[in-house]
Amino acid sequence: MRHWKLIVLLFWLGYAAFALFDKSGQIRGFALSDTDDNLRMAQVRGLLGGQGWFDLVQHRLDPVHGGADIHWSRLVDLPLAGLMLALRPFIGGPDAERWAAAIAPLLAFLPMLLALALITRRLVSKSAVPLLLVTMVFAASTLGMVQPLRIDHHGWQLALLALALSGLADPDRRRGGIVTGLASAASLAIGLELLIYLALMGATHVLFWVADRAERARLMAYSVSLSGGTVAAFLLFASHANRAALCDALSPVWLGDALVGGALMAGLAMIRSDRWTLRLALAVGAGLIVLGFHAMASPQCLTRLEGVSPEATELWLSHVREARPIYRHGANTIALMLSLPIAGLLGYSLVAWRARDDADLLRRILAVALPALIALLLLFWQTRTGPAAQMMALPGAVAIAFILAPLAFNAKNALIRVPGTVLAVMIGVGALAPLIVGQLPAKAKTAAQKRVDLANRTCPSLRAMAPVARQPRGIVFSFVDLGPRLISVTRHDAIAGPYHRNDRAIADVMKAFRGDEAQARRIISAYGSHYLLVCPNMSTATIFQAEAPNGFYMQLIKGRVPDWLTPVDLGPKSPFLMWKVNR
Repeated sequence: MRHWKLIVLLFWLGYAAFALFDKSGQIRGFALSDTDDNLRMAQVRGLLGGQGWFDLVQHRLDPVHGGADIHWSRLVDLPLAGLMLALRPFIGGPDAERWAAAIAPLLAFLPMLLALALITRRLVSKSAVPLLLVTMVFAASTLGMVQPLRIDHHGWQLALLALALSGLADPDRRRGGIVTGLASAASLAIGLELLIYLALMGATHVLFWVADRAERARLMAYSVSLSGGTVAAFLLFASHANRAALCDALSPVWLGDALVGGALMAGLAMIRSDRWTLRLALAVGAGLIVLGFHAMASPQCLTRLEGVSPEATELWLSHVREARPIYRHGANTIALMLSLPIAGLLGYSLVAWRARDDADLLRRILAVALPALIALLLLFWQTRTGPAAQMMALPGAVAIAFILAPLAFNAKNALIRVPGTVLAVMIGVGALAPLIVGQLPAKAKTAAQKRVDLANRTCPSLRAMAPVARQPRGIVFSFVDLGPRLISVTRHDAIAGPYHRNDRAIADVMKAFRGDEAQARRIISAYGSHYLLVCPNMSTATIFQAEAPNGFYMQLIKGRVPDWLTPVDLGPKSPFLMWKVNR
């Protein structure tokens, strides 16, 4: 497989062409279906419109109170902004936005593929890359993060995670340490979603050194690149708000931890003791120092990093689907989500057993397998870890097909040879679970579920938003999940989006729709709202229907509209109900 890079490149080009064709309708309709994708577009427009590099406040959310502080990074804005600027002279502004949003996520897919191919070559076999590419097709959750129009940061985070793992799998210790350190620093610049895996990789470098003093080269390279990369990331990308000791983004809190940890790891790497027990004791001491420093310097960051208020947690966060554990989803979702991570761990076990007499290779296999195991376990906490769990499992899953399929194929008994080979390949490439689930009868949706699906699909569409956009510009009080879409496709401002730093606005929106009319009027007026907009049957609306049947939202739906609201005619086919607020 001397030309494996060309094979990966051709696969990426083919997949990109297919995805762009498959999503062409959504691209033309600017169907940024996720709230984060809509806000990312609004953030990039702000940057290109003159907003400061370090100013990440979204001034079109909650403008009366100064805007919504966003904990994101400009690093992910760069490819999207670059594509928009490059395409504008040729196809104009609106189409430039559409195609930039279509192409940008696919750019993250290429380094992800290359990194996973490197891991597979280093741990499984140099001939297993084609199998990896086939397996990637069945990693639906992972692929969902790099689809056209998925312009949020998750695809780039996954690509950097794959690069960091490829450094751990690298037999060249110095090069591997540099790759993992720089990829970790770039990931921290984007966000802290992968902090658990990054911390685990740091500990793994130290344990490598404990097990083998020759690993000092990897540890030193990692410590210097992580520290230097994190300093550069902080200076280049930390927003004005993130210069304070905040817990949910790269701030002085995590910069300090990276510098202290990097200095201690560099110190450990300079120790030349041949006694592994002494190296272990020193490593434990260094770890305790880092933990003690974090606890003393940033005690506010010892609990949940988001810092969402109990009120907003109860009213909003507890209802977020991706924040629920895997066992609270349907059986089909569970099967599809867990099959690849489980197969991956089985495959890593196979290659670990095969490498049991090669201490260096065994360490690198276990170093890649451990984050995959943690990601699988985290699915039982929050489903949002699914894309990372699937991605990290891919090289291990490939090992099942690559190792077991030839054994079954060479069996003398045909009853073992044929079904065994087919089963090993299907499990290894991740095709078995989708095939089985696809044969099961789909659970029929209720009439209420169909109404919710229709509302979720229709209300954010450009066609539905067009009459809203034609109204004189103003501040629109609406559902939390509609806020980012409103500011990305209309001239209006909105109140809130699902971003935890703005939990006061989120809680106020939820309380306004849940409470009585008097409370709703106080809250709507306090945010300077010109309009009230609701989408009946949208997912958010079901919360009010179930938990506040006598609340303000349900009174509106029943036609009991107070006199301080004047209906706005959006046309007979509009899925929205809209009123002008009489002040």
